[in-house]
Amino acid sequence: MVNDTGPLILVVEDDAKLSESLVLGLEEAGYRSRHAATFREAADVLENSPPSLVLLDLGLPDGDGADLLKRIRLRDAGLPVIITTARSGLADRVGGLEGGADDYLVKPFAFEELLARIRIQLRHSERGALQWKVGDLKIDLPTRTASRGGEVVDLTPREFDLLAYLASLRGEVASRQMIQHEVWNVRSSMASMDNVLDVHVSRLRQKLDLPGLVPLLHTVRGVGLVLKEQRP
Repeated sequence: MVNDTGPLILVVEDDAKLSESLVLGLEEAGYRSRHAATFREAADVLENSPPSLVLLDLGLPDGDGADLLKRIRLRDAGLPVIITTARSGLADRVGGLEGGADDYLVKPFAFEELLARIRIQLRHSERGALQWKVGDLKIDLPTRTASRGGEVVDLTPREFDLLAYLASLRGEVASRQMIQHEVWNVRSSMASMDNVLDVHVSRLRQKLDLPGLVPLLHTVRGVGLVLKEQRP
């Protein structure tokens, strides 16, 4: 199923093989994606379909990615930009970061590392958000309240923390270890909270996914949990 609600990532990359691989991988990971092979194409997408994050190659056939980064920062100081480039020198790295990039990744890189950096940047960009929406679910952070279809969902503080964390991942799967770290702040790999987590997930699902409503909280067997609108 094509994801038409997740974060939109603009891939600015002139290498056709690499860009195809990145777009496919991002969509398999639950993101929407757009590809631009040139400076001009990227500028057009930024103008007409603002993304949630930009993967920016510096070596473009019709311009320098550093100049595109300057243009991005003039329009949107908060848009996350990760430079993905073959330029590995210290001066290039420093110049990219000082020029406004949020992260700098040298080619070739592992796709799993790229996904991890994307998640971090998207999470950081959401910190200023006051409300998240997943389908007909609304999560209000300042008041720590949630509602589905206009009806308030009565949550305990920990249930709200769990729900808000899953919502912050924007449709990505959270492993049990991630939830244990981020929601319960338990860092020890020796500590097991499986029973506690199972109880909270069960209670949250009972309150959230009432009969007749599209399920939002899903268990991905052997992987973890995901919060997204997914019809049976």
